[in-house]
Amino acid sequence: MSLIRLQKVLADAGVASRRASEELILDGRVSVDGRIIRELGTKIDPINSLVQVDGEAISRVTTKSYIAFNKPVGVLSTMSDPEGRPSLNDFFGGRNERLFHVGRLDKESEGLLLLTNDGELTHHSTHPSFGVEKTYFVEIFAPITKEQISELKSGIRLEDGLARPLKVEAIPGQNWARVVIHEGRNQIVRRMFDELGQPVQRLVRLAFGPIVLGELPVGKWRELNVAEVVSLQKVISIKR
Repeated sequence: MSLIRLQKVLADAGVASRRASEELILDGRVSVDGRIIRELGTKIDPINSLVQVDGEAISRVTTKSYIAFNKPVGVLSTMSDPEGRPSLNDFFGGRNERLFHVGRLDKESEGLLLLTNDGELTHHSTHPSFGVEKTYFVEIFAPITKEQISELKSGIRLEDGLARPLKVEAIPGQNWARVVIHEGRNQIVRRMFDELGQPVQRLVRLAFGPIVLGELPVGKWRELNVAEVVSLQKVISIKR
């Protein structure tokens, strides 16, 4: 049996995302065969090693779930909220596995949100170095002009650096634009349009990489099929 990095074992077991698993290790909350591990590069035998988090043994996840969800406006992209606001738990709280959302949509945005218990896929899909493309419909006050499209394509200077969509196109006769981006900075689409003087009225994610929202009703979800999972893994270069 080949050895695997401890943070990957934790993520694959559904304990936490890869990044959050690294924090658990650094905080001294993870032990292997009774020994506290604090080094991120540590590799272990995932079959024969006893891995515990806060003293509780973890179990290996053998069945992976991949879900496409049409998130409604007003729902937080988190599995729980201490203030009791609508969250993903309202839709998925009854499932046995621990799900992670792949990226996030802010409270007022809607559309495609992927959820999975596959920690490796979550890590790769959201890591900036992989640059997974996301496609959005953006509703604004007035039709976007050719000048504004040109400005977006040239790059918008934001407080955290230059933002440049991969594609921008107007929806003829409507106050909508179709935008494709490859990064996941917080509310980057809204901030770009704010700089244009075109505040976003509605933001709908249509696609995440090769996975499309399609006709999925608002508030409903479906399991990804095998071809969709393989296509997503191919985009983010995960080898199984």
